[in-house]
Amino acid sequence: MKTTELKKTIRNSAKAIIIRDNKLLAIRNTTDGHDWFILPGGGQNHGETLIEALKRECIEEASVEVEVGDILFIRDYISRNHEFAEEENDVHQVDFMFRCTIAEDAQPEMGNITDQWQTGVEWIPLNRLSEFALYPSQLKRALSQGIPDNCPVYMGDVN
Repeated sequence: MKTTELKKTIRNSAKAIIIRDNKLLAIRNTTDGHDWFILPGGGQNHGETLIEALKRECIEEASVEVEVGDILFIRDYISRNHEFAEEENDVHQVDFMFRCTIAEDAQPEMGNITDQWQTGVEWIPLNRLSEFALYPSQLKRALSQGIPDNCPVYMGDVN
């Protein structure tokens, strides 16, 4: 390997699937006037477990402490294979999506350490998921049909 070549890495990310009153907690992001939604969570730091990363990210993004349960879904995201290939031409991320709960009286709100596109935190009704630009988009179908019994489910390379 030449010294000018960058070492390619895979980023691990832990995501929270939090459902309350038939609604999914989501992070609202806005780019170019368009809203899109993702699960709370984010990148794992060196020396940090996925659970530690998930707890930290949920506080940073949504100001909520989570109780982390079972892993539900795993997905690869290889950017060159998807619609945002021009913007993110060399990203490879593996998302580990966990069932999580928050205290009944917890009121999620914009955290103190957010990603650059984050503009809010919202509860999306499960029966209206198809109306939202939620990523990964496979979640819309998976969650609207109910969480499968055979978890964890590997979703493949999806956006």
